[in-house]
Amino acid sequence: MIWAPSNHPRSSPHRQILGRWLLLFWLSVSSGVAVSGCNPPPTGQGRGAGPGGRAQELALTPEQEIALGERAYREILSKSKVVPSGSDVDRVKRVGKKIEQAAEIEPLQREINLRLRGVKFQWEFNVLHDRQINAFCLPGGKVAVFTGLMPVAATDAQLATVMAHEVAHALAHHTSERLARQKSEGGGFLDLLVGKAHDREQESEADHVGIFLMTFAGYDPEQAVIFWERMRTATSGGSRPPEILSDHPSDSKRIAQMGSWIAPAKAAKRAYDEGRILPRTKK
Repeated sequence: MIWAPSNHPRSSPHRQILGRWLLLFWLSVSSGVAVSGCNPPPTGQGRGAGPGGRAQELALTPEQEIALGERAYREILSKSKVVPSGSDVDRVKRVGKKIEQAAEIEPLQREINLRLRGVKFQWEFNVLHDRQINAFCLPGGKVAVFTGLMPVAATDAQLATVMAHEVAHALAHHTSERLARQKSEGGGFLDLLVGKAHDREQESEADHVGIFLMTFAGYDPEQAVIFWERMRTATSGGSRPPEILSDHPSDSKRIAQMGSWIAPAKAAKRAYDEGRILPRTKK
């Protein structure tokens, strides 16, 4: 999730609900006991190269990720004020559809090294009435955008900046990866929710993947920098946690990183449009 104003409790109902489902799955993968018909992956399954080619070990099967996201999402929607229709809903669904289509582009998956073979995301996009300047994407492709974000994301491209970032977390299996890390390192469930160093790594990774994703969805990645400048202005009246205590890079670092990824993302999209990058032939 992107940073929310400090006067909004970090332990929001949405986080609590996801946390409870994560706890059940964490207990499942830690003890080997199946939860609601979902069996943990066999020992050693899930290790391989993740986004950017870095080593990544996953705790959950694709089926488990989808089940986790579905159950948590249904509960969140049932306890939230879902906006049924209107311009905000139209924007979110329009941008979401383009990002969904971009995520299915095989050369892009290969360029970022996303591990999506055998994974069938069940995309869904909703708007929740909440003053948080935030959004989230649960495992399996369940996306929610809070109404508090909409005035800050002035254009569809700026909205795509946030949505592509959140979708990137799901595409990169970050929840499953954090579960695997906690299991292998012997950490507790609380560590899973508040562990900082891994979060910052994943947040930067989601920014990186998100820039490519929004670009392939047809949005100008330059708008990502503009959005984060707007975020800095929108939140300048409140206190911000220092970077060492936050699970996100600081604004200045984030903006600088994004700026460095814009040219490569544009070049990759141009090469794809010109037919110089083709889908890999299926054997």
